[in-house]
Amino acid sequence: MPGRAVDDYRAPLFLAWQLTNRCGARCVHCCEESGPDKAWRDELDRAEALELAGRIVDFGIPYVAFGGGEPLGVPHCWELFERLSAGGVALKIETDGSHIDDASAERLARLGVECVQVSVDGATAATHERVRPGSSFDATVSAIRRLTARGLAPQLVFVPTRWNLHEMIGAFDLAVELGCSAFVTGPMMRIGRAAANWENIACSDEDWKAGVRALQEHAASSNVATALSIYPWDILAEIEQRLASPQAMLLVVPNGKVKLLNALPFAPADLRRDSLEQAWRAYRDAWRSPDVRAFIARCRRDPQLLKHANKTWESGRTEATC
Repeated sequence: MPGRAVDDYRAPLFLAWQLTNRCGARCVHCCEESGPDKAWRDELDRAEALELAGRIVDFGIPYVAFGGGEPLGVPHCWELFERLSAGGVALKIETDGSHIDDASAERLARLGVECVQVSVDGATAATHERVRPGSSFDATVSAIRRLTARGLAPQLVFVPTRWNLHEMIGAFDLAVELGCSAFVTGPMMRIGRAAANWENIACSDEDWKAGVRALQEHAASSNVATALSIYPWDILAEIEQRLASPQAMLLVVPNGKVKLLNALPFAPADLRRDSLEQAWRAYRDAWRSPDVRAFIARCRRDPQLLKHANKTWESGRTEATC
């Protein structure tokens, strides 16, 4: 049956585009190690990004999810959104909410953005701002209120740590109060800054499972419209699942390189030199690469290899055997 495997698709079903690695906070669990001074020196400029947006439309990719860093902090992000939307591409925005004032909320509503995910890592300002140093809980909540007032009903995204797990149910209730369409959570990814801080911030498997059970029971008894979405896999399970069944997607990092997955360091294509058709073929081929398969097998035995996640190796590079 067509559509059951990644090779069945002429083009990706979606493209995840990390516009920048810069943002206004230094979240302790950030899988990308983003921050105010963490923009990559070789990020795509405005002209390159707009040219890529045009290619995405022409190649027939139906859905683009923007992340970062903070995508709304990129000055030309609105031109990208408008070009893609005009070309019939559905949009998702992953944001900390810091750039969503009334004017931005109006623009997102006019664009008919398919999904906005806003990161909130606590039910209180003290907890949220401890987990996300440099962010403002009040500004984030206000951004969600602006979006819901305009019919966008964002999803609230909560990353569990030892510091905030006790407020997970409270954060769910906050999502309900704010009119969010969904509360999204799952195991913290052990890559990037989260990996560096792991011993200090990671909750135990037992505490996470107990927290999930309590949250599910609370949500079931609440009888509310806000959906509960809990990602089922930790990072090692995810990369093994993706190896067995790759997603029909491309992940584009800030300098235009295409990665297999944010948890893996392999970048089989570069959209500064390669067409999207070439990148799509290289992506599918790379999942069958002996280098990639060997690296994933070794990650289960030695999770320290995940420290390489934010690198961009070409398949066949000697680093793959380190």
